[in-house]
Amino acid sequence: MAKLMDWIDDRFPATKVWQEHMAQYYAPKNFNFWYYFGSLALLVLVMQIATGIVLTMHYKPDVSLAFASVEYTMRDVPAGWFMRYLHSVGASMFFITVYLHMFRAMLYGSYKGPRELIWLLGMVIYIALMAEAFFGYLLPWGNMSYWGAQVIISLFGAIPWIGEGLAEWIRGDFVVSDATLNRFFAFHVILLPLLLAMLVYLHIVALHKVGSNNPDGIEIKKQKDAEGRPLDGIPFHPYYTVKDLFGVSVFMALFLAIVFFAPELDGWFLEKDNFQPADILQTPPEIVPLWYLTPYYSILRAVTFEWLPGGAKLWGVMAMGLAIVLFFFLPWLDRSRVRSIRYRGWMYKTMLMLFAVNFVMLGYLGTKNPGHVDLIWFKNLVWAQIGLVFYFAFFLLMPIYTKLDRTKPEPDRVTG
Repeated sequence: MAKLMDWIDDRFPATKVWQEHMAQYYAPKNFNFWYYFGSLALLVLVMQIATGIVLTMHYKPDVSLAFASVEYTMRDVPAGWFMRYLHSVGASMFFITVYLHMFRAMLYGSYKGPRELIWLLGMVIYIALMAEAFFGYLLPWGNMSYWGAQVIISLFGAIPWIGEGLAEWIRGDFVVSDATLNRFFAFHVILLPLLLAMLVYLHIVALHKVGSNNPDGIEIKKQKDAEGRPLDGIPFHPYYTVKDLFGVSVFMALFLAIVFFAPELDGWFLEKDNFQPADILQTPPEIVPLWYLTPYYSILRAVTFEWLPGGAKLWGVMAMGLAIVLFFFLPWLDRSRVRSIRYRGWMYKTMLMLFAVNFVMLGYLGTKNPGHVDLIWFKNLVWAQIGLVFYFAFFLLMPIYTKLDRTKPEPDRVTG
């Protein structure tokens, strides 16, 4: 084996890569529960690619055959139902792990210098993931898939000057048709998986260049021993590989429990309308995207002021786009002298917790009829408008409340 590894190392730096990124990569010794979700997101990405390859073996990107091919996979292909549910549940689990991963970064200031590029790459991954989910959503050619694509693509038509041309290019036709299904299949199966794999690689390389953040938000590289190893660091392997394996075991138990016992999760992961073939003459009662896009859909619908120049639809699309873009500016909006929430004052702690609750509320409201009352006191539309105001206030007021916030002094060493 030693001679074999020497032969490989002479031609490919396998041992060097292993040592730099695993065995001799020193990570902070105080990682907690929140640090599971980065590795879990990578695990789900690999599972999505693997199950997607199996599903494409039996899928036919043709409007007259697509729905039937999915049903054939579910009913007649050995373990086809298992592959399909792994993939559909995996899409939701991917977003769960990514959202929790992003929330951890906001808890501990992982977007602050020198990790701005890591955060920016992560946000590009997030947008690519939303595009991947949207393109894949049409492929089963169910009724909700068809009408959801109609609604979402039509939003691009609200963009001045280029909107109609852009929407037509996305569809590949004047309406959602066979051309749309074919290009969405190409984007979902080839373009975006390759892009995601490249972005994840860059994300990890950038992380290992500057080192991981930790719950204390301090740099472990500042305190080193005589051999240049961080005093508060431990090798990623075997310590965190073993820890991550425990996290993977718990996660997979939950994942498979959903796959086996509640793969549709009462319509949250798979809507009942998507078990009917696309019908241009039968519109579903409520057309909404899947839950992981509903916070932004709720922001879109919250803008109802037709007196605005260009109309409410244009400003709703702009608000939805801005709601995503603002995440890119977090490293520069946050003016706090410390990173971790452990040493921040009450202002940031309160705003972050309210933001998390508000984001969940917007996601819930995005699945409901705006004219109904599903929360107390007000109609869903009013709550969504309140949520929209607070959402943007969290970001736009951040330079003020993070600068005014009274912080505690950071320790010199990690506290565990």
